Amino acid sequence: MEDYSLDSEKVYFSEDLLTLPREDGTPETLRVGEWVSREPVRIHKMIVREKVLKVDQLEVFTPLVSKLRRADYEYYRRITGLNMTIDFPGYSASILARIPFDTDPVGFYKWWRKGKHEHIVYLGPAYQYKLFQKVAAMEPKVILKKDLDFVKNF
Repeated sequence: MEDYSLDSEKVYFSEDLLTLPREDGTPETLRVGEWVSREPVRIHKMIVREKVLKVDQLEVFTPLVSKLRRADYEYYRRITGLNMTIDFPGYSASILARIPFDTDPVGFYKWWRKGKHEHIVYLGPAYQYKLFQKVAAMEPKVILKKDLDFVKNF
């Protein structure tokens, strides 16, 4: 069996063969497109976090993101963050969460925290701090006590 070990300098396309270790450590060779279908989170981490796998944006990465959404929504939500497309009051079409986060922090806060949409858009601690700080400065009566405490203890 030929070994198609990872070449960190190569840009992979969906039909390229790639050998990766299985959970038990034995090597397995599949086409990159098959790896994307079979283990999208693992492949995404290799591309984005570990930066050991380079892939073609249109042929591999775009379908990978689509597969992530279906395979592991929580992981997808966390990596997407403010780039998540949402239905936000006052807009006729879906928009990126970043738009109301930046342009209407109070409205976004009300929608996200008080409207119970935290399960849709993931905000890491730094973005929560930024949002809570803006809301506390703009409309202090709107912000919840637990969020004020978060800002004070950040």
